[in-house]
Amino acid sequence: MNSTRRSLACLVLTCSFAACGGGAPTPKDAPAAKAPAPAAVTGDKEAQELFQSLCSTCHGTTGRGDGPGAAAINPKPRSFADEAWQASVTDEQIHKTIVFGGAAVGKSPFMPAQPQLKGNTSVLNGLTKIIRGYRTK
Repeated sequence: MNSTRRSLACLVLTCSFAACGGGAPTPKDAPAAKAPAPAAVTGDKEAQELFQSLCSTCHGTTGRGDGPGAAAINPKPRSFADEAWQASVTDEQIHKTIVFGGAAVGKSPFMPAQPQLKGNTSVLNGLTKIIRGYRTK
């Protein structure tokens, strides 16, 4: 791996790990930057929190692959609003990608694994509901 790619990989991983720690809490009375996605209502609370702290870093709060970490990643993160992709992937494939990461399923190595979710069906189902909720209506 050349030094530019290595630096980029380190930057992306740093952003991913920073997202795990969260940031300063938003005051309850502060207006939201964007309206919540309709899917946010369908997932359970833990799944919603994980999506906001982990997934939205790259996939964005809109689910369109436009999160703050997306600028440094090539290939760009998946847009969950892509109807063709939604139709082509099973819930089980989404679970596997979340748990084992992108490289394990032939996708981007920048998609980090979340092995702590292995066997946590309720959270994986909640995350999948959120992801499925970004379908273009």
